[in-house]
Amino acid sequence: MRVLIAGVDGYIGWSLAQHLARRGHTVGGIDALLRRGWVAEVGSVSAIPIAPLPERLAAFEEHFGDPMPFHELDLRNHEALGAALRAFEPEVVVHLAECPSAPYSMVDFQHADFVQTNNVSGTLSLLFAMRDHCPEAHLIKLGTMGEYGTPNVDIPEGFFEIEYRGRRDTMPFPRQAGSWYHWSKVFDSQNVAFACRLWGLRATDVMQGVVYGALTEEDPRLNTRLDFDEVFGTALNRFCCQAVIGRPLTPYGQGGQSRGFLSLADSLQCLTLAAENAPEHGEYRVFNQLRDVLSVRDLVRLVRDAGAGLGLDVQIKPVDNPRLEAEQHYYRPDAEKLRRLGFTPSLPIEEELPVMINRLLPYRNRISAHADRLLPTVSWRDGRAPHWETP
Repeated sequence: MRVLIAGVDGYIGWSLAQHLARRGHTVGGIDALLRRGWVAEVGSVSAIPIAPLPERLAAFEEHFGDPMPFHELDLRNHEALGAALRAFEPEVVVHLAECPSAPYSMVDFQHADFVQTNNVSGTLSLLFAMRDHCPEAHLIKLGTMGEYGTPNVDIPEGFFEIEYRGRRDTMPFPRQAGSWYHWSKVFDSQNVAFACRLWGLRATDVMQGVVYGALTEEDPRLNTRLDFDEVFGTALNRFCCQAVIGRPLTPYGQGGQSRGFLSLADSLQCLTLAAENAPEHGEYRVFNQLRDVLSVRDLVRLVRDAGAGLGLDVQIKPVDNPRLEAEQHYYRPDAEKLRRLGFTPSLPIEEELPVMINRLLPYRNRISAHADRLLPTVSWRDGRAPHWETP
């Protein structure tokens, strides 16, 4: 297949490009390279050094035999996006080109406005461009389990049956997002579903849990990034980096918050299954993509134990929760559709974490140099702390 990845320079995008190429697919890429700038803005770096994009593309060609057709563009540049779609003629478009940070969206009006404009307008631009230039292609849009919030009932995969005043219908499950970022993803989902009904596009909306894991390659130019700062680093990746440099793990509040998790390797497997098993024309389908449901308390215990097995003395020091969320809550999402397509989870998290920490140990000095970026500074109520300066 011809697969175009929007957001190919990112954590998942760069890994997915290599995974698909190894399976014999032809991969193209789009990226505005904004993620590198966002992380620099908050004063951090990727824990694993990543090569400049030209070096990445050269390594890709050397290892996989063909150059990756690449377009450096913002999805909101509608004319340039249309030209890229016409040039590549994709059969699948994987949309990862969004700002993925809840804390970044909560800093102030400018950041909230940017995240929503970038994400919602970029997705809308892509939908119109696909209608006009590749209407047969299958869109895989990366959503987030955070769209659902934490309702006190089981979470279905996108839709549920409801009976109200004697009548029944199948409707989208209510969204209860917890940040301006997560609301942008809710708006995306509604727009994608509408485009399928309106124009007969076909789309898979992947409600992904929190992804963790470090993938390093024999050729370091092929390494993907791994962020650990409080703004772009997800909880488990951040905890592993704290363990590596001897800092206490800092769960937020009581640590009773539960979420769905899966490794980066499992995320690549799931996205590939979605790509290789397209929906029907006009179909909008939703996959909940996760492996385990774990609380933050579970995470710090798992990281502590994995670190101890490697000879690290890992302490735990909770900090005040900067977010607006229940400290204890019910959380039970369905996640069966990908398993029916053949998803077979890889290493259990207890085995994955020691591998991940070992991969990060060579970069402990790099992480230590930016250790001040590990602790929370962005409050959901108050926005940016005074020392967090916007260039």
